[in-house]
Amino acid sequence: MMSRQKPVIDATATDGSSLILALLSVIVGGASGLIGATFRLALAQADHVRDVLIAWAHGRRFAGLLLIMAMCATATAIAAWLVRRYSPQASGSGIPHVEAVLNGELPQAPFLLIPVKFIGGVLAIGCGLALGREGPSVQMGASVAHLLGKVFRRPWPDCRALLAAGAGAGLATAFNAPIAGAIFVLEELVRRFDTRITIATFGASAGAIAVSRVLLGQSPDFHVGPLPFAGFGALPVYLALGIIAGLLGVAYNRALLGALAAADRSRRWPVELRAAAVGAQVGLLAWFAPRIVGGGDPITQRALDGMDALGIVSLVLIIRFGLGAISYAAQTPGGLFAPMLVLGAQSGLIFGTVCCRWFPGVAASPAPFAVVGMAAFFTAVVRAPLTGIILVTEMTGSFTLLLPMLGACFAATLVPTLLRNGPIYDSLRERALHPPQWRDVS
Repeated sequence: MMSRQKPVIDATATDGSSLILALLSVIVGGASGLIGATFRLALAQADHVRDVLIAWAHGRRFAGLLLIMAMCATATAIAAWLVRRYSPQASGSGIPHVEAVLNGELPQAPFLLIPVKFIGGVLAIGCGLALGREGPSVQMGASVAHLLGKVFRRPWPDCRALLAAGAGAGLATAFNAPIAGAIFVLEELVRRFDTRITIATFGASAGAIAVSRVLLGQSPDFHVGPLPFAGFGALPVYLALGIIAGLLGVAYNRALLGALAAADRSRRWPVELRAAAVGAQVGLLAWFAPRIVGGGDPITQRALDGMDALGIVSLVLIIRFGLGAISYAAQTPGGLFAPMLVLGAQSGLIFGTVCCRWFPGVAASPAPFAVVGMAAFFTAVVRAPLTGIILVTEMTGSFTLLLPMLGACFAATLVPTLLRNGPIYDSLRERALHPPQWRDVS
């Protein structure tokens, strides 16, 4: 009979350093929550300014169109210039860079990243690029956590734990989802259960939400009416939704990487000029359809409300699918989560509308499918099902859909795995570690 081996206890986890780490994690969370909440407020103001300017410019006809295109191009070019000139690590989401730092593959970026990420993110997302607030929030949270670890002269293991905790606090603040922020650290960033990192992560998420809710309020990001529990008979339908989300996720990953490869091949043009070209295209789109540019929260809310006709939703889905990839290739600060939630909600709404028409006994409305579609598409792209389920549950308050989400996310994880399509952040981290030879890194 085999004897059970006793677990090895790390002495560092039982001494006073754990208490110091726990106290510092709450401070880190408060700082990350303050930066993240301020970032969200700045983005909301930028969206408002953009809408006001577009409405004003419509009265100037063609001259107004040129003005909007020029303003969007200028804002995007400035964001790209800030990244190239002061902090190249601030390009894109920032989550792959945080993962590489935690794995010891890259050094932590200089602390100048924080203002570059903040200002560049406001300029890029504010002018209408289809990018999310969570990537900048995660990277700024990680950077401020590392800074505080250095200020308090903590050793690298503690700085590493705080860095991971700050990243989770940033995500928690970005979506008002404290549990998802903590789970994201364990499932995606470190990919293992570590007691000290868990302590720091939960402390930081709690501190971040305590601070951010003072500025942002208590309500979930999306308002969804009461949804009934789904019966066991509806599970095959949600599995089918997960399969579709998995296929769409594979296509989206390839579109993102293809857009980045196309940007690499155009290295003869300065990155600011390439960004300006993307900004001008976004400005043109914003002139004709101002509601479909930007991070996309209003689009997601409309999908959850089922306010638009099926044809309009399908058209917006196609446009946002391409716009997300093009926006990310501009190499400005901005994340992927919020645009993914848009696509997930819309694809789920389309699927649910068709199911309700063909199989009226499955569900009374397409709203549950839109909610589940958010979690499934996120899972297909990122390959982090626990984070996806908890994130969407916290953002919508839809605790009655846990079983459908579980089934859909199971299928959305399986399909890309069978197709040998890697998680998007793994692919982006690989690009950061081994950039193409033709890539312009000046």
